[in-house]
Amino acid sequence: MIARREFLLVCAAAAASAKETVRRVKVETVFKSPGPQPNGLQATADGLWILDQKDNRAYLVDYERGKVLRALETDSKAGSGITFDGEAIWIASTYSREIIRSDAKTGKTLAKYASPGSGAVAWTNGRRSPLAPPPPPAAPAAAPPASRQPTGAHGLEWKNGRLWISVPPAQKIYRLNPAGFQIEHEFATAGDRPHGLGWEGDSLWCVDSNLNAMVRHDVKTGKWSERIQLADSDPLPHGMTIWKGTVWYCDDVGVVCRFPLR
Repeated sequence: MIARREFLLVCAAAAASAKETVRRVKVETVFKSPGPQPNGLQATADGLWILDQKDNRAYLVDYERGKVLRALETDSKAGSGITFDGEAIWIASTYSREIIRSDAKTGKTLAKYASPGSGAVAWTNGRRSPLAPPPPPAAPAAAPPASRQPTGAHGLEWKNGRLWISVPPAQKIYRLNPAGFQIEHEFATAGDRPHGLGWEGDSLWCVDSNLNAMVRHDVKTGKWSERIQLADSDPLPHGMTIWKGTVWYCDDVGVVCRFPLR
C-alpha cells in the first residue's frame, strides 16, 4: 500500500513551482454495478457507461439507480477503460494490450489498435479495496514486475477528436490522433498506477489507485497542482469520469460512487 508521505514526495517537484492544493471529500456509494468487477466509466448524456473486467461487457446505465439501459458483449480481455466519441465506444483491453473501437449499439468491434506504453507494471503490492475480502493467509507473495503478465491502457477519455489514455506500465498519459493512431503528446503521471480520467474544463484529472487519490494535470505541461485525497475507508478508485460537476468512480469489488468535484 502506498503511504501518504510517499505521495507527498512524488508531488515535491510540482510543489516547488506551484503551491499544491489538497482536498478531502465525502464519498457516496450510489449503486451496485450490473457486472461483478467494474473497471471503467464514461459519463454521457444518454447515461453512464460501465466496462466490466470480469464479464467483459459494456453497460449503459442510468445515473440514479444504475438501471441497465443497454448491455453489450465486447472483445475486451479484462477491460479497464471506456470512453465515447459521439458515435462509438472505445475500450481499453488490458491483457490483450489493445484499444478497441466498438459499435455503441451492438458492441461489434470496428477497429483494434496496439496500446501505447504496454509492459509489466512497476509496482508489486497494489493498494487493496477496504471492501474486498482479506487474502487467504497462505497466499503467495506478489510476483516481481518482470514475471507479471504485461498490461496496456487503463483510463480513456475523448475530447476534440483526440483520444487520451492513461497507461500504468509506462506511468504516462498519452494523447493520440485516431487517424493513424499516432501519439501526439505525452506526460508523466503523479503515481505508478494511473487509472480513470475525467475533464474539468481544459484540465485533466487522473485517478491513481495506489495513491487513492485524484490529481489534476495541466495537459500542456503535465504538471499537477491539485489533488483530491480519498480516505482509507473509501471504496478504492479504478474507473472515473466527471459529469456536470460530479465525480463518478467505481471500485472493482462492484460498487459505483460519486462526490462533488467542487
